[in-house]
Amino acid sequence: MEAKLTLVGAGPGDSELITLKGMRALQTADVVLYDELANAAFLEFAPAHALKMYVGKKVGNPSFSQDEINGLIVRLARKRGHVVRLKGGDSFVFGRGHEEIEYAQDHDIACEMVPGISSSIAVPASLGVPVTRRGVSESFWVITGTTQNGDLSDDLRLAAQSKATVIVLMGLNKLEEICALYKHFGRGHLPMAVIQNGTRPDEKSVVGQVWEMPRLVRESGIGTPAIMVMGEVVALSPVYALEYLQNMQMAF
Repeated sequence: MEAKLTLVGAGPGDSELITLKGMRALQTADVVLYDELANAAFLEFAPAHALKMYVGKKVGNPSFSQDEINGLIVRLARKRGHVVRLKGGDSFVFGRGHEEIEYAQDHDIACEMVPGISSSIAVPASLGVPVTRRGVSESFWVITGTTQNGDLSDDLRLAAQSKATVIVLMGLNKLEEICALYKHFGRGHLPMAVIQNGTRPDEKSVVGQVWEMPRLVRESGIGTPAIMVMGEVVALSPVYALEYLQNMQMAF
């Protein structure tokens, strides 16, 4: 029995948006440790004998610490064999996946990485928003909404002054601050979208402009997990013109 860890990016939430390689890894799992954002339907790919354990972290709920998850990976790999760590999106995009691989390697556990489809690209696409478009956006930034110490990332100040599409993950609780930052730089009328549960059947979204987004999010009841997209490309979404026109009519 080989002690092994395979880190599998589970994609943004749609049960079909997992790679073939990720699915095959699940089919050989002895243990599946899955997080809050990984679709539970993927557990059906794992063998019947496999231990399936939820180790998600969600604000406001009891959860495993990262140290506890690291320890579980090593203990279960040594005891049972192949541990598949199923993480939402891509494990190396704000998923702390590298920390888990590093810890396992330090304890002589063989490791493999299976990339996943990042929500930073797939979720805007689900709303018809391209993160780049010739003549509109030449680049895109993916930024965490909250840093380790709880503050806004300094990168957001730079991003708010650029012409790039900006995608903010894990930042809904900083919505007011982020919108205020954009308005500070005279970009309050920039198109913006906030999308909850992107690519899932219960996806909810709201589009408009930066200056009005805190109000629109409150009125729409948008909650976590959600991503924010700021940039002219948002106006290319087929829902933007319709929803923005409706919002303007309601405002007046």
